[in-house]
Amino acid sequence: MLKFIEQPRYSCAIGAQQTVVAIKRGVPILHAGPGCSSKVSSLIGQGEGYAGGNTIPCTNAGEAEVVYGGEGRLRNVVDGAFKVIDADLYVILTGCTSDIVGDDVGRVTGEYQAQGRPIVYAETGGFKSNNYVSHESVVNAIIDQYVDVHNKGGNIQKGLVNVFATVPYQDPYWNGNLEEIKRILEGIGLKVNILFGNGSGGVEEWKTIPDAEFNILINTWTGLGIVKHLQEKYRTPYVHFPYLPIGGIETTRFLKQVAGFGKLDSKKVEAFIQKEEEKYYSFIERTADFMLEFRYGIPRRFYTILDAAYSIGFSKFLLNELGIIPAKQYVIDDTPEEFREEIKKLFAGISDLRSAEVAFSIDGGAIQQEIREEPQKNRAIILGSGWERDLASDIKADLLIISAPVTYRLVLNCGYAGYNGGLRTIEDIYDRVLNTYR
Repeated sequence: MLKFIEQPRYSCAIGAQQTVVAIKRGVPILHAGPGCSSKVSSLIGQGEGYAGGNTIPCTNAGEAEVVYGGEGRLRNVVDGAFKVIDADLYVILTGCTSDIVGDDVGRVTGEYQAQGRPIVYAETGGFKSNNYVSHESVVNAIIDQYVDVHNKGGNIQKGLVNVFATVPYQDPYWNGNLEEIKRILEGIGLKVNILFGNGSGGVEEWKTIPDAEFNILINTWTGLGIVKHLQEKYRTPYVHFPYLPIGGIETTRFLKQVAGFGKLDSKKVEAFIQKEEEKYYSFIERTADFMLEFRYGIPRRFYTILDAAYSIGFSKFLLNELGIIPAKQYVIDDTPEEFREEIKKLFAGISDLRSAEVAFSIDGGAIQQEIREEPQKNRAIILGSGWERDLASDIKADLLIISAPVTYRLVLNCGYAGYNGGLRTIEDIYDRVLNTYR
């Protein structure tokens, strides 16, 4: 019996084009059929950036390339990209067509690398994986084919760290999240390679990846392949925080874990945390009158329909800092089987007194049907995607759009990580609640 999966929330492997777009002056070059890039952009694109959207060079491989091979066409497109796009790094990404035909993209790329061109390649045929996995493949390809050419390692800088967090663009709030993560890590005394977005120094920053004292991974499973690769390649240790730290409690926990791992100056760390917490909780105190007055009209339960790092992070924040009780939580990032048991443990311990039930599903239609069938005794809030707008309306729930596709929301540099992200979450949730009063 055929089973249809409704409402995609991530893309195939070629969605890693957005990983490249997120690098300052980085340009993806697609060796793929027509339409692949535009479908990715429409799902998780959020604007064109320096060389995204309709700017992305593509071979638009067709019948001729299937029959005769597409290496010649790829060379023409690469030559054209060099002429018309002034970039610091070019990344060739393969699609299903070229991977099935067997074009030797590595050899073509090697010809340009021999000329000293800043170009790498990665195999991202859509049938191979999704963009969570191919994000790791592309980052590792850049490290192996570009970074390693310029820096073989062995020059460790005290206090320098590389940060790997959520997947750019797949996380609609990646830029704001990275800026807040960089801010708080610098606050405890670290020098931070953020690698993507406005807070990054571009490819010059990437070249210093081997010089890091240690790496920081802020994600449940995506990115483990990167930090383990760097550990093997450059013997760089890593600290793993398995979800996005949101609000006062978890951000402080995150900073203390990093500080302990890096043996940082405890007085400086504690002073920064104390200053941030005082500011954070001073704003929380201002909500006391609001919470008391509207205590019967605010959400009492929440659902998350998000990837694992966000789902765990928001579940901890909503329960432990806002007192909203978890309903069933849905993880929609196609989590590999080997990581699921650990995620279940994290949900089982989201507070000292409560746990949350978690389900792993990539079928948005099935998730929404299950929620519709549940008795809705109390007002609920859904943290999901634009796909959940009708669901929220049908069950009279509030909706905060966190996951792709965002559809009904413009995202510039908003972020939900850290102390500032916790305050933004509170504002956004109760802004939606108050908007329902007439």
